Amino acid sequence: MNMKLTKEQQAKVEENLGLVYKVLGDKLKGQSSVGSYTREDLFQVGCIGLCKAAATDKGGTFSTYAYRLIWHEICDVLVKANKQKNTEVIEDCEQNIPEPDDGERNAEINFDLVRELMSAKAKAPHHIVKGIDAMVLMAKGYTCREIGVKMGASDNLVSAYVSKARKFLKNRPGAARMMEIYAA
Repeated sequence: MNMKLTKEQQAKVEENLGLVYKVLGDKLKGQSSVGSYTREDLFQVGCIGLCKAAATDKGGTFSTYAYRLIWHEICDVLVKANKQKNTEVIEDCEQNIPEPDDGERNAEINFDLVRELMSAKAKAPHHIVKGIDAMVLMAKGYTCREIGVKMGASDNLVSAYVSKARKFLKNRPGAARMMEIYAA
């Protein structure tokens, strides 16, 4: 968005820069970063929201209006970054699935992986079980989309299940070894 502010609007922005710090303080509660964004990055994004507020202000209490626009601008950037990351996870998830017809080696790896996953599933906390189930289906050649349809979940949710299960499995030596082979 190409935005030109008048001198009055520029002065309003400069007078209210502290409002961006207030929004960050209220909403981030001491966090130095959110995802890949540092507090300084989010300050700059918040300043864009402040400029938009100054450009579109129609009177009334400016600080209340600007506070909302600053926070919405920050949220928009964080949501967009999160969607991008989820898309990358899904693409990565689909790329790392071996083809079911890749011959004997993959059949052995898949069989060993499924056996190890089933063993881990028996000892897994309830919230990890869906991720292990999804990984078993991946080992059988299903994509995240197909797994999502089977589980009644979105691709992103399947990826989240798998991510939690992988973190759990890192603590199991046999599963960790199999995950390395499986990812190769």
